[in-house]
Amino acid sequence: MAFRVDPVGGPAGVLADEGDSPVGDPDVGPIARHPGTIHHGAVFDNEIVCHACIPPTQYHTPTVRRAIPKTVQRHYPEIALHVPALLLPRPGISLPAWSVIACDQYTSQPEYWEETRRLVGDAPSTLDLVLPEAHLDKGDREPAIERINRRMAQYLDDGTLVEHPPGLMLVERHLHRAAPRRGLLVALDLERFDFRDGARELIRSTEGTDPARLPARMAVRRHACLETPHILVLIDDPEETVIEPLSRLDLPHAYDFELMQGGGRVQGRWVSQETLIADTVARLTALVRGDPPMLYAMGDGNHSFAAARGIWEESKACKLAAPDHPGRFALVELVNIHDPALCFEPIHRLLDAVDPQALLRAMTKDFADQGVRHWTYPDEGIWRLVRAVEPASRAHRFPYRTATSFGVVEIESPVLQLATATLHAFLDPFLAEHAAASVDYIHGEAALADLCRTEGRIGFVLPAMDKHDLFASVVEHGATPRKTFSLGEAHEKRFYLESRRIQP
Repeated sequence: MAFRVDPVGGPAGVLADEGDSPVGDPDVGPIARHPGTIHHGAVFDNEIVCHACIPPTQYHTPTVRRAIPKTVQRHYPEIALHVPALLLPRPGISLPAWSVIACDQYTSQPEYWEETRRLVGDAPSTLDLVLPEAHLDKGDREPAIERINRRMAQYLDDGTLVEHPPGLMLVERHLHRAAPRRGLLVALDLERFDFRDGARELIRSTEGTDPARLPARMAVRRHACLETPHILVLIDDPEETVIEPLSRLDLPHAYDFELMQGGGRVQGRWVSQETLIADTVARLTALVRGDPPMLYAMGDGNHSFAAARGIWEESKACKLAAPDHPGRFALVELVNIHDPALCFEPIHRLLDAVDPQALLRAMTKDFADQGVRHWTYPDEGIWRLVRAVEPASRAHRFPYRTATSFGVVEIESPVLQLATATLHAFLDPFLAEHAAASVDYIHGEAALADLCRTEGRIGFVLPAMDKHDLFASVVEHGATPRKTFSLGEAHEKRFYLESRRIQP
């Protein structure tokens, strides 16, 4: 049974009744249902196809409870916001297998990605649409990128992905805290972002951007026909005026399922009514502050967003892109920095292929003019106890561990504001002088401890940044050093789920 929709050009949201009467919904317009069933529907070739007879599975599949809605305004240039037409897997596809964690996580733990591949098996999955950083150094990237591009096209051509009418998505991530972390999926205008030092655009970087990390990400996006986001962008909304009111509304559900490998549960609800979108835009506009104005601060995915901007610049240079080209925008999830479920976690440093004692000698020598003290401890228990009772101080302390030792290096009178900046003032020149050495960025002290059991490694434990200082710090001092903070631990990062076309 199908309810045919008038073709493009006809009245939006009009259903031609072929038997049953449509049921109205004040938020999403008319819908078609079978009495006493759960309706799963989607728009295929200008038809709303009812999938009510699909047998239930253990997975919550996307529920589309709307016909093509009344036309909504797509672009709000004053706040760089674009209302996307989202793509979601068709009903019947396993969402736990479809959705995998951000590609820049577990870079030193390839076993995580091996287990992810085992769990996915042959099922359709975003694992086949991204290139995990753990694999970047394993052979030629080009064949992997070509496979990604082919799989994207396949998922569009064979109906694995279904495009929905323009709208926003309210996302609730349950992370075993008192309340879920809430976000709003939107597209942002790449024209309003500049990652270069000193830039003062509406969308600002919160950490230094490493140009060496951009080519691989740009290569993945350059010929891609769609994007799937792990980017989290922060807004400064202490009165909770934008996202939180939406969570209290009875919005149509899109998905609800458990994420793999301890990722928690995620729920999505459509924000598609024209007046609701307009109200949300007005509330966002009220948060614009400063001169030059700032509204958005990059949280997670700074390099992915910068890579998207780079590809957009390439398109403009080749005169291949109209001003409304979909590649001008990038999908992101907005999160209120004041959300109680949003935790700023430190990102620790792991140095590999080094002589730990030689590194520590060089470090104490380098910081001699700032007042440096160095303690060592006989075992991990005493090391942890000393750290727990340390009084507050303006000094920068760097607890470290190796395969056989524990200690703390303290810089008594640091000349830089952030501990991360102080540490990298030494590490960056040291790494430049030691070509075999490398640094990795580790989420969670337990993971750091496991990785430091190997000889030739040293791990530095870094402090967490107060999240309430971030916007003021970015306005006053610009971007923080790379990997100064993390929005939660590794398993709390955004999972790939929704996607969007980035080619006409």
